Amino acid sequence: MKKARRRIDVNLEELDRVLDGAREAPLSEADHDKLKDTLHALAAMLLRQRNTEKTSQVLEKPQGAETGEQPDNNTPPPPGHGRNGAEAFGGARKVEIKHQKLTHGDRCPECGKGNVYGQKEPKVLVRIIGQAPLAATVYSLERLRCGACGQVFTAEEPEGVGPEKYDETAAAMIAQLKYGAGTPFYRLEQLESQLGIPLPAATQWEIVEEEAQVIKPARDELIRQAAQGTVVHNDDTGMRVLMLIRDPKDERTGVFTSGIVSVGEGHKIALYFTGSRHAGENLAEVLKKRSAELPSPIQMCDALSRNVPKLPAGVEILLANCLAHGRRQFVEVADNFPNECRFVLELLGQVYGHDDEARERDLTAEERLRLHQERSRPVMDKLHAWLEAQLAERRTEPNSGLGQAISYLLRHWKPLTLFLRQAGAPLDNNIVERSLKRAVLHRKNALFYRTLHGAQVGDLFMSLIHTCQLCAKELAACPAEWMPWNYRETLGRSVLLPDSAELCCTPTWPERIVCGHTQGAS
Repeated sequence: MKKARRRIDVNLEELDRVLDGAREAPLSEADHDKLKDTLHALAAMLLRQRNTEKTSQVLEKPQGAETGEQPDNNTPPPPGHGRNGAEAFGGARKVEIKHQKLTHGDRCPECGKGNVYGQKEPKVLVRIIGQAPLAATVYSLERLRCGACGQVFTAEEPEGVGPEKYDETAAAMIAQLKYGAGTPFYRLEQLESQLGIPLPAATQWEIVEEEAQVIKPARDELIRQAAQGTVVHNDDTGMRVLMLIRDPKDERTGVFTSGIVSVGEGHKIALYFTGSRHAGENLAEVLKKRSAELPSPIQMCDALSRNVPKLPAGVEILLANCLAHGRRQFVEVADNFPNECRFVLELLGQVYGHDDEARERDLTAEERLRLHQERSRPVMDKLHAWLEAQLAERRTEPNSGLGQAISYLLRHWKPLTLFLRQAGAPLDNNIVERSLKRAVLHRKNALFYRTLHGAQVGDLFMSLIHTCQLCAKELAACPAEWMPWNYRETLGRSVLLPDSAELCCTPTWPERIVCGHTQGAS
């Protein structure tokens, strides 16, 4: 949460009078305070706002820390820096060019003694061109008319030209720009108009609305699969719907977009739901599709009560709270309590370091649990004892910012430390926080949805787009191989399919659908 700036009314004439008077006599107490407050307010406006919560950025170096250390030149740069190699252009068109004069085994034209042989790695050139997001082709079909009978003969359409003016690739690009990149319809209309391709905003909406009906079964299957996950993350953010019809008995006034990320069997599924329901209520609807034979899932969320679903009797979840939210309580008061916050942030940093180690070593859920129990439990026990001592021994005022941060951790200690007792329990809810940025981007650029139906269309496309970003590396590496018209061939190259079976979903899930019937994974 951003801190509110202190309001100061500044009268420039009065400040000029104060400065002119300082030449003749010492400043009075009132003039001194006025000038000091003005300078501090100006410095606060010029000070660059912190955009990270890293401990090294939140707190200054402790006194006595060594300075003037030489940087380690052997430290590798962080990921994402440097040039992109040719292998990074997975969506580029690949063109192989043979040598114009030589072939494998020909005599060397330079020395005339040896033969030339093909190299394992060719020389690679990357050339990037600009093009419109949506391009159009105008086909002029010649027509011939008989002078006697009047019959008109029209040239046949080229092969591959479909019957529709806007094909599925146009719909996919519009949906990606609107719901994936946050480009409003009117902005895309302006861009395409400048490039000579008229594409009215109303037409764009009609295209994506029609396609949404076609791919709705895919989203419904995502919901069913998400309900089977071992860990479900959920949270929500505010959204605006202009024409929202509410039940007269509904006293709520807010509108939210809930984000749910389900993790299971190495797959991640993102779901979005916009309306008056809170994140917990939407999660409860998703979990109604969960198989009764599966164990209780782990739910990760922040400590707001509206994020916890109200489930029917006999259905249970393992609740885990976000440690990053608890940590943020201390980040926000670090300026006022630097020593105490440093102690807490450094201890939590050790826990996150252990989790990073487990990820780098690719440990299983059980191995990760043992690692945290061996290394993180002593750290958390030390932190818990310190937190209790701060309040019990009256070292911290309970109503202060630090006291409230301490009370937050103690009040939610059990769900905050589920990762010490349950295999697979995550530390934080950051994965769904990042997924909600897609809804926030839409809210920032388009400002609102006009109707609830429009919001549901947006939720559908956002769910599919973000799930593709979270899913297996195979899809990201070669998306063209996983289109509706060729994904069966792609699966057939990696999975041996029965002769009489039609595979309808990825077989690496705990179950797979064959010929419309559920089969257990072999």
